[in-house]
Amino acid sequence: MLGNLTGVHLLIILGIVVLLFGATKLPALAKGLGQSLNIFRSEIHAGDNKKSADQASTPVAHDGTVPSHE
Repeated sequence: MLGNLTGVHLLIILGIVVLLFGATKLPALAKGLGQSLNIFRSEIHAGDNKKSADQASTPVAHDGTVPSHE
């Protein structure tokens, strides 16, 4: 669906965005989007670190199974 977008289509979409939001608000929108992406990436990175730390602390028996805590 999105593979059929060409440069002309993207320019039309950009023109519509400028008309809707105005040229003065676009830098603020871009800054907010960038900050949101940075927060999202840092949360994903923190989740990966937590997952790897949990896996490292899980004891594994010699036969490859995880012992039960009963």
